[in-house]
Amino acid sequence: MTGSAPALIEVFSVHGGRIDQARAAFPTVSTWTDLSTGIAPWRYPTPLDPGAWAALPDPSALAELEALAAHAFGADAARVMAVPGTDLALRLLGAILPGRAGWVAPGYSGHWIMWPADRAVPLAQADWGAASDHLDAIVLARPNNPDGWRADRASLAAAADRLSTRGGHLIVDEAFADATPGDSVAGCDWPGLIVLRSFGKFFGLAGLRLGFVVAPPGVQQRLRALIGDWPIAAPALAAGCAAYADSRWQAEQRARLIAGSQRMRALLAAHDLAICGQTPFFTLVDCSPRDALFIHLARHGVLSRPFGAHQGWLRLGLPGNAAGWARLAQALASWRTK
Repeated sequence: MTGSAPALIEVFSVHGGRIDQARAAFPTVSTWTDLSTGIAPWRYPTPLDPGAWAALPDPSALAELEALAAHAFGADAARVMAVPGTDLALRLLGAILPGRAGWVAPGYSGHWIMWPADRAVPLAQADWGAASDHLDAIVLARPNNPDGWRADRASLAAAADRLSTRGGHLIVDEAFADATPGDSVAGCDWPGLIVLRSFGKFFGLAGLRLGFVVAPPGVQQRLRALIGDWPIAAPALAAGCAAYADSRWQAEQRARLIAGSQRMRALLAAHDLAICGQTPFFTLVDCSPRDALFIHLARHGVLSRPFGAHQGWLRLGLPGNAAGWARLAQALASWRTK
């Protein structure tokens, strides 16, 4: 291992998926199981027509993709627009929406990075709704990353209504909603509601950089003006259309995610790790000493995700194969015998 424990935690708490950093920090590890992200480990099969790389993206394919995504979300197609990743969409929304904004903590780092520092206010999960009386925008994730918390629908509807009376917006990031689509608010017609949906996490294709914004026409118009005439690459358009049209594969993926999360819960509980949050995509444990467990897992080829602001929190995604599950089980077993 190279680097002190605090320095390593700082590096790996910024984002998941830093396998290059893991290889540098733990050079004796030859094979890695990356559980540091919330991306599904099973990818949608996307046979690609080589011609998709040659021509400019077809506007009709973009319209088709947005219509298919709207159907999957249970949303009005007129409110759905595709974007080259929801992280970019968050930053653009922070630039075009005026006034002071609140972000619910703990949560995704992009929810405060999207706003200028002098306009952003952290909000607690217990009382975030009251801030809708005086702020101009509120952003939260549902389910939340990393603890799986879900704001209740009645509170969301009330906050959206209060914000809209001042021309404000409630932004709900549903990056992990595809596994439980019946709980989405993307189809709600609350005034001022903006919903973000990710493609890559559920379909296991994060590298395509594809996402969606479900928003009122005025917000859409401003976003479309910023991202231009060809916002989505042709290969991403083709993959997205195929994936959203494939309802059978989506049902199978949901079953895989739910079964995997149940298996993870049982495995962690068997090794006396306290689970403090979960979604079908990832599980959060609260353990001490957390830093030592992170390093132990890494030395055994398992990359997890620590959180700098919470000294005991460690998040684990799902292994995608038997070898990954075995590597994690062996690492946990040796941890408990130390």
